[in-house]
Amino acid sequence: MEKNYYDILQVNKNASPEIIEKAYKTLAKKYHPDLQDNSDKKQAEEILKEINEAYETLSDPDKKRLYDEKLLLYENKQSELKKENYETYDVSAHIKEQELQQKLEHERLLKKQQQIIYEQQLEQARQKAYHDAYIQDLKNRGYKIKYKKTIKDYIKLFVCILIVLAICFILWQIPFIHNYFIDLYNNNPLLKAITDPVLHLF
Repeated sequence: MEKNYYDILQVNKNASPEIIEKAYKTLAKKYHPDLQDNSDKKQAEEILKEINEAYETLSDPDKKRLYDEKLLLYENKQSELKKENYETYDVSAHIKEQELQQKLEHERLLKKQQQIIYEQQLEQARQKAYHDAYIQDLKNRGYKIKYKKTIKDYIKLFVCILIVLAICFILWQIPFIHNYFIDLYNNNPLLKAITDPVLHLF
């Protein structure tokens, strides 16, 4: 069904005969060829022809009933076709759409995380600048700055000592280094005087 008479007359399907007649008269007057410019006469004649055809059907109760039945069948068929088209919707297109949505969401979260990291770095830089300016001001006033040792600092010191002792132990196992230090100890009275008391403690 190519023509919808209700759309042509610009009325609702449940419109009363009076409304249909009023709509017809308004449109017939609007598109009457005698009221149109010469360039629009032919188009107006075609439109008026459709308006007359629609009114002829909808103004007659029997013709209108038959037309409504045909229109209902046509609309039901169109509805079924739309349903079938929806059910046979391209799955790959749906998957691509989901992937696109996931990608956009991922990019949004990534941008949000980058913004949070940037703000944290900016805040840390600001705090460091304030701290450095404060320390410099104290130094300018003649104060001596001493930082309190933390457990982390003591652990670092302990690890450094262990590394140095391990290196010394390894070097001590090398014969020529071992002999060099023994000779240095035996031939240097000052060094011997310093190390003997320490060795006696152990």
